[in-house]
Amino acid sequence: MRITTTPARRRRRAGYGAAAALLGLLAAAATPAHAATDGSVDRVPDGPLAGNSAPAGTAGAAREAAQDATRSATHAGTGVPVGISRLAQGTGRQVAITIDDGPDPRWTPQVLETLRKHHVKATFCMIGTKAQKYPELVRAVAADGHQLCDHSVDHDVTMDHKPVAYQRQQILDGKAMIEKAVPGVPVTYYRAPGGAFTPDSRAIAAASGMRPLGWSVDPKDWSRPGLKAILSTVEGKLPQQPTVLFHDGGGDRSETVAALKEYLPWLTEQGYSFSFPARTTP
Repeated sequence: MRITTTPARRRRRAGYGAAAALLGLLAAAATPAHAATDGSVDRVPDGPLAGNSAPAGTAGAAREAAQDATRSATHAGTGVPVGISRLAQGTGRQVAITIDDGPDPRWTPQVLETLRKHHVKATFCMIGTKAQKYPELVRAVAADGHQLCDHSVDHDVTMDHKPVAYQRQQILDGKAMIEKAVPGVPVTYYRAPGGAFTPDSRAIAAASGMRPLGWSVDPKDWSRPGLKAILSTVEGKLPQQPTVLFHDGGGDRSETVAALKEYLPWLTEQGYSFSFPARTTP
């Protein structure tokens, strides 16, 4: 016996299919492809962002999910992934050293000297106003072959709760301040202050050719926990192709310099080589 499908039944089935597709989209958007082991995660502002209205109901949730899925892809114009990079380049025992919150006239030269002594190239995440104040240090970092990273205009750790226009200004003006110190040298990464990324800030960075940059090992050297505590963290069980966070600005960095002097040769003894953070791969 042939079963006749009525128009009403077809409409109900179509509705079920649409609902299932929507739930699948929402689940995919809510599940990160790489679980964050650091503080660098997407954070949603407290209220609607400038120029946007708050989404309503299921349609609004679907629209947000679709937008986030788009932002998670590679930016079509630059070829730079929008996702947060936490791995060193390479496929084996590589490690990426990253240095934040400078440049600083006292500590940046000491960090550079230590890196030079151990033949290590690192990525320096610079605050725009400091790059503007100490352009000669930006040039010294670039001259030694290190990579440059935009760390925003003035390290506002609350910028993830502010309008998109403000986030864009902090990101793009910070990049411009660094570039002005070293014309022609690319700024290839963006690290959000405190790791407080948003989907919009990641998209803005990628659209301007900068890979959003996180980390996978954080010794919290900025808090001055002591040399032993720093070394215990960075020499502990390291994840695959780690990106390690250090600081050359924001206060007394004597413990950081001391830790680097011991850590860099230790990594070499363990069979690690040094590279930059992954930039063009997921």
